[in-house]
Amino acid sequence: MFAELEPFQVAHAHEPKPRVGLFATCLVDLIRPSIGFAAAKLIEESGCEVVVPSQTCCGQPAFNSGDRATARALALQAIDAFQGVDYVVAPSGSCAGQLKKHYPELFAGEPDLARRAEAFSEKVYELVSFLVDVRGVSAVKARFDGAVTYHDSCAGLRELGIKTQPRKLLDSVEGLTVCEMKDPDVCCGFGGTFSVKYGEISDAIVSKKIENISASNAPTLLAGDLGCLMNMAGKLQRLGRPVKARHVAEVLAGMGDEPAIGEPARR
Repeated sequence: MFAELEPFQVAHAHEPKPRVGLFATCLVDLIRPSIGFAAAKLIEESGCEVVVPSQTCCGQPAFNSGDRATARALALQAIDAFQGVDYVVAPSGSCAGQLKKHYPELFAGEPDLARRAEAFSEKVYELVSFLVDVRGVSAVKARFDGAVTYHDSCAGLRELGIKTQPRKLLDSVEGLTVCEMKDPDVCCGFGGTFSVKYGEISDAIVSKKIENISASNAPTLLAGDLGCLMNMAGKLQRLGRPVKARHVAEVLAGMGDEPAIGEPARR
């Protein structure tokens, strides 16, 4: 499906390489490591050095469940781990949103810790936003034959303003056509622990999302959050729908020939 192509167009090709810490995320590390490799490839091709410090959860499940003590401990661990990098980049709008928007909240009223959290948050970006908004990437040199439809995750869209950036880069992928679904910015029903606590409501939300995905007639579903993709891929498979789910980074990095989310790995 893919051919060897030149590195993609980037606005900072001749500047010194910034040092980027890749925040891989728990789901990527445990469920879909190929997303992490795709993210590293894209960041490197934008003219940066990639490092992957020892890391763990961003603390979002604890934060959303009201366990501020655990969320604070995980936040301090991440802040310490990513000292010495120019940017922190995550291939997930929800994890990036936690790092960027909510870490400073955890230390409000504690001047020293608040300053550290604020300085950390200022260098955090979601992957595709970093490529387009920070590194000035205007096009990728990748190929993917077929139509895709794109789901805007709630955190990426509403907390970080990620909407046009992935579509801009997808428009540059040879052979790819974006077929917009109805209500691409409506929740998929995952919401992390929400899907566990409120299973019936979550299922009703994702069922409607699946109908919109199917109505787009695109055989591939893309998104920027693995949690959302796992939720939608699971429902698609349970309903016997033939749509394949992939992370947008995999397609942009020319790695879209890997088995789709939920498919068996090749031997």
